[in-house]
Amino acid sequence: MERYTAKDLGGFVNNPDTNRKVATTALCEAAGAKLTGYAGLRGKYDFMVEVEGTFEQASASGMVAVSSGAVTDFSIHEVIDLNVVAKIANKMASEYKEPGK
Repeated sequence: MERYTAKDLGGFVNNPDTNRKVATTALCEAAGAKLTGYAGLRGKYDFMVEVEGTFEQASASGMVAVSSGAVTDFSIHEVIDLNVVAKIANKMASEYKEPGK
């Protein structure tokens, strides 16, 4: 999830037909990843990009986008299986000792 900078929001005002999905697709493909979703958002973030690829590819895409000055508040959210995490936590819980115990 990302936010546009004031400069780039001004670009939308000047050209409301701008298609950022095309540019984002090219960015992802340059990293060897595949854009699978792009959506505008209401709230703190302006848009969301869904990508098939590695964490490193997503990070590199964010590095390019942020360093260009086009976006800010870039964050990566990776889909996980909570049941797998809970099983690992279950195994760990029996070994964990609270401070002072």
